[in-house]
Amino acid sequence: MAELSNQLMAVTVLAYLAAMVLYAAEYAFGNKSHIGRAAQRPARQLVGAGAPVLPPEDVVVEAAPPRDRAALLGQIGVGLNWLAFALHLGTVITRGIAAHRMPWGNMYEFTLTVTLVGSAVWIGVLTRRPALRHLGLFATLALVALLGLVGLVAYAPVGPLVPALNSYWFIIHVSSIILASGILLIGVVPAAMFLVRSGYDSGKRGFPYSLGAKVPAAAALERLTFRLHAFAFPLFTFGALIAGPIWAEASWGRYWNWDPKEVWAFISFIVYAGYLHARATPSIKRSTATWIAILGFATMLMNLFGVNLFFGGLHSYANAGGE
Repeated sequence: MAELSNQLMAVTVLAYLAAMVLYAAEYAFGNKSHIGRAAQRPARQLVGAGAPVLPPEDVVVEAAPPRDRAALLGQIGVGLNWLAFALHLGTVITRGIAAHRMPWGNMYEFTLTVTLVGSAVWIGVLTRRPALRHLGLFATLALVALLGLVGLVAYAPVGPLVPALNSYWFIIHVSSIILASGILLIGVVPAAMFLVRSGYDSGKRGFPYSLGAKVPAAAALERLTFRLHAFAFPLFTFGALIAGPIWAEASWGRYWNWDPKEVWAFISFIVYAGYLHARATPSIKRSTATWIAILGFATMLMNLFGVNLFFGGLHSYANAGGE
């Protein structure tokens, strides 16, 4: 089962990569919307006051819009996205079966599961709002980047849990952090693209603002950013600042140990709380609040990779560090 999980992991990354390429093809060569396609239609002859009346044979008939073949590539990309999710799910399940436990015992397994949740969140967003399909390029890019990075620098063979993790709080604490992290992973995508689209709308045309031409409207991206963060924040708060300290007291005799991972989790909590507060304050620009959200995700990455790879502490488990 461990070898099967490793093989599925490789195929999963390739499937996400193929979906990303097809999303990119639609993004680059397709039409953004019906409005974009309307620009390709010939002008329709208007008949009325002040307009010449043409004989029936001279009336210009509005031509049907040409078929957007790139949209078909996007639809195939969605199908591959679903396939990649199924393979991803199989990777996590077979890893858990091989380990005879929940597959969250080290950095590799934790990231594998966080990206699975992120993939599920993106598919849910896409199912509910098909018009946001152009974001698929950036969502799958994030998944490919994280899976590729963790496979290269943090892979750990299947093994038993260290004694400190043998607790029912392992499931409660880590599952809530995984769910929150997966949602925040997808939440940073519309956040970044909101800033890009806002810059494009204000007249900026250099990179990366040129990417804003085909993404959804800035207001829609900003609303999606807020909803995802508002949903994830209570989960993260419970996992990091309630379940975590309770488990720490049971395992180490203290609720708070100033461990590097605890400190960075608290920093992430403060930054995301700052984003939600800024988002609810009318005098603060939405772009400013969104930058705070992106900063919050940077602290999450620091907690996942920086702390695990470069700092020791009570949370350093397995070959590449703990969750």
